[in-house]
Amino acid sequence: MRSTMPDFPLTLQHFLWRSTTLFPSKEIVTKREAGRHRYTYADFGRRVAQLAHALKDLGVGEGERVGTLAWNNHRHLELYFAAPCSGAVLHTLNPRLFPEHLAYVINDADDKVIFADASLLPALQRIAKQLKGVKQFVVMTDGPSPNGELTPLSSYEELLAGRPSVYPWPELDERDAAAMCYTSGTTGKPKGVVYSHRSSVLHSLGIAIGGGIGLQEADSILPIVPMFHANAWGLPYAATMLGAKQVFADRFLDPVSLTELIREEGVTFSAGVPSVWIPLLQYLDKTGTNLDGLRMFVGGSALSAGLYDGLTGHGIDTNQGWGMTETSPVAACATIKSQLTDQDRKAIRLKQGMPLAGIELRLANVETGESVAWDGKSVGEIQVRGPWVTGSYFRGVDADRFTADGWLRTGDVANVDPEGYIAIVDRTKDLVKSGGEWISSVELESAIMGHPKVLEAAVIGVPHPKWQERPVAYAVAKPEFKGSVSQDEILDFLRPLVAKWWLPDEVRFIDEIPKTSVGKFDKKVLRERALKAPAAAAPSE
Repeated sequence: MRSTMPDFPLTLQHFLWRSTTLFPSKEIVTKREAGRHRYTYADFGRRVAQLAHALKDLGVGEGERVGTLAWNNHRHLELYFAAPCSGAVLHTLNPRLFPEHLAYVINDADDKVIFADASLLPALQRIAKQLKGVKQFVVMTDGPSPNGELTPLSSYEELLAGRPSVYPWPELDERDAAAMCYTSGTTGKPKGVVYSHRSSVLHSLGIAIGGGIGLQEADSILPIVPMFHANAWGLPYAATMLGAKQVFADRFLDPVSLTELIREEGVTFSAGVPSVWIPLLQYLDKTGTNLDGLRMFVGGSALSAGLYDGLTGHGIDTNQGWGMTETSPVAACATIKSQLTDQDRKAIRLKQGMPLAGIELRLANVETGESVAWDGKSVGEIQVRGPWVTGSYFRGVDADRFTADGWLRTGDVANVDPEGYIAIVDRTKDLVKSGGEWISSVELESAIMGHPKVLEAAVIGVPHPKWQERPVAYAVAKPEFKGSVSQDEILDFLRPLVAKWWLPDEVRFIDEIPKTSVGKFDKKVLRERALKAPAAAAPSE
């Protein structure tokens, strides 16, 4: 028996219609060099239509890719809707990629037009001669396009000026491509993930509901996670769907600017990686500022106990989740079940959460592939599937990342407790295997960052002639303790917290942990350093 429900297409066009029709007076705010740009959803809708006309006149056809090299701002949001709603595909470009990787993803995606913020034009100019298929560059600035090496180059505002403020949106199939992102390329070349309208709509619903991140129309939402990083974790789409106020920081991510935006624009929800929140916490500590009522979502890297305690102490309700580019990206969130409200809130928040509605998850033994029990102790690789989990990479690369029965092999190693809460212990490539036993670099890092004098820490495995590998820790002292914290002090702090054989052979102090283009610890760089200076100490017996 078939239902009586029609096959109403799940497309981003609905979000555009809903926000501009039901919430026309709600604001979208962007920080600028001087002051803030401020307009409404009604203004936004008119400009999205003008941009769609411009894309058509530029010759962008159905399914063709529109590249964006831009910060979090209102123009980037306009592209988030004009490209996919007109039948094209939004391709967000990461300006922090190495030049060769940036050129590779532009060519691999076959971008036809690239829109870039004026401050990011140099990143394109460095690789302009390598770009094969780009027909037009557009600079997103208030005035005319500047002189430069990119040709042809036009101005975003001049491109929109005088165009009709309504557009005959085409009928789209919900399975049509809406957007694409590339992985950061820390191991091998970046890989493309293509999101459909359907997957983007369902992901927005999945994160907005109470069992997910939990968002509503009354929120003022400030995504610190870049719009070039997995579509800002879907927040621009979810916020537009809800008609919530949106606040964008553009490239101004210093703690003073962020604190001013949060307080003056009534921000109730923000999201970003730990490397953004750590300096903000230092500023809040220094100034004694509270941000009561702010809900903060942490992703990209694990939320440490020290960061959780610090942010909570300033009135911030801190939560975290888990996901990846391949999962659109949010797949789990540390929401607290009703029957667990009397348990340790912090212990739950420090886990990566439970799968969102729509996501199925299993654990597989790293070496045998056999099923691993959800007992909170046994570890295995996370494998997931769901309507916003990719089933392949663009152009079919790395097909072995997907199981024969359709699950994504994530590369993350975790345990899952009987309540379904995930605790990431490592990446498969970052586990330290010492004497035939696994050591979790993530757990060691979290423990070290619990030391009151430590700001950041990263742990890697280095080759050892007897034990195969041994852990070495790299630590950054808080500014006020630089030069006054020792290896013995860190090891003494760790002894009651971890098994004796987990203790790092060395703790090496550095000024800064190297980061990837999306703010994660770049352990590849640390491994290269370590090979030049192998661990000297013998492992603990």
